[in-house]
Amino acid sequence: MPLFSAEDEKRISDAITAAEKKTSGEIVAVVARDAESYLYVPFLAASLVALLVPWPFIYLTWHTVQWIYFVQLLVFAALVALFMDTGRRLWLVPQSIKRMHAHRRAMEQYMVQNLQTTPGRTGVLIFVSLAERYAEIVAERQIHRAVPEGTWQKIVDRMTADLSAGKAADAFVTAIDSCGQHLAQHFPPGTADKNELPNHLIVLR
Repeated sequence: MPLFSAEDEKRISDAITAAEKKTSGEIVAVVARDAESYLYVPFLAASLVALLVPWPFIYLTWHTVQWIYFVQLLVFAALVALFMDTGRRLWLVPQSIKRMHAHRRAMEQYMVQNLQTTPGRTGVLIFVSLAERYAEIVAERQIHRAVPEGTWQKIVDRMTADLSAGKAADAFVTAIDSCGQHLAQHFPPGTADKNELPNHLIVLR
């Protein structure tokens, strides 16, 4: 199932095109289903619980070692199967770990999409990882100096609120429009501007 409908992707593409007409800056929008698979989490959680299983049986019962070992394996297998579900798997991951993985993916995409090579260093990445409900705006230092402190965070806060409300497409469109307005104010269009980076939503599978 696609992350965004064709209509949603067109809205986002049109928003980028409209924003870039007013500025020499470049805006790239990237969305990932998740920043990390977290497939190690079910095994880690199941192992920790399974390690505790034998102790009550050892001290409180007369069951054989073989029986206790079988129960331990059974608990481990059941918990792995239970936590393999994506929602339960994400629930086990601390928010700080999810943010770390999502931030790392955003920085990777900033380099992969060649935003650091834009003329004048005026590239801006709008990155969203849906599973973590994480949004980040990555911009060059020159842009950070020009834009008032806290500007990007306000846009990100609005994005995360829209994401939590299930309005992923609206989150992108609003953020693109806001970023475009700030870029237009500080980096107006030039006579020889080239649209070097993609205007469509980049979806990471």
